[in-house]
Amino acid sequence: MTTKQRGRPRSFDRHTALEQATMAFWEHGYETTSVSDLTRVMGISAPSLYAAFGDKKTLFEEVVEEYARSHGAFGAEAFTQEPTARGGIRRMLIEAAAHYTDPAHPPGCLMISAAVNCSTPEVADALRDRRNANIARIEGLIRRGVESGELPAATDSATLARLCGAVLMGMSQQARDGATREELERLAEAAMEAWPGEG
Repeated sequence: MTTKQRGRPRSFDRHTALEQATMAFWEHGYETTSVSDLTRVMGISAPSLYAAFGDKKTLFEEVVEEYARSHGAFGAEAFTQEPTARGGIRRMLIEAAAHYTDPAHPPGCLMISAAVNCSTPEVADALRDRRNANIARIEGLIRRGVESGELPAATDSATLARLCGAVLMGMSQQARDGATREELERLAEAAMEAWPGEG
């Protein structure tokens, strides 16, 4: 005997809907993306959105988590796959140039651009914490480079990490302003010239 399924099945693919929400937040930012904007691009009703994802803030939190695992994963991959700090940071910046200008999605970085003009403290704070955590990971990579002898003992790891973070943020904004992949790659190479010589 088959058990009758209760309730109406979801009439949309959750992963696809989440990706569509990601594109909306990425393009327009958190603050100016309305629930009606989201339901339109996701192709679902407001009740379906709330049932599947919760409110707008909860949906955005899930979007950020998914973005970090997919579109934004290139930095973490560079850090773990490259054998040196210099190689990891250079790869991250070069790949950022490609990702930030990829025509398949909005330009720049969602975690940077979505925070612009954000007046919702919980959202702004969460994005800030993620960006600061990324700078901390960069600093940790540089410190390991110092400890291994790759970089000079006098290297200011904290300042160098903040420089890298500033370059990433600048690349994101410049991509949104129309900079090309090649222009951002040259910027990345120029930033690497600020690195100290071998230890």
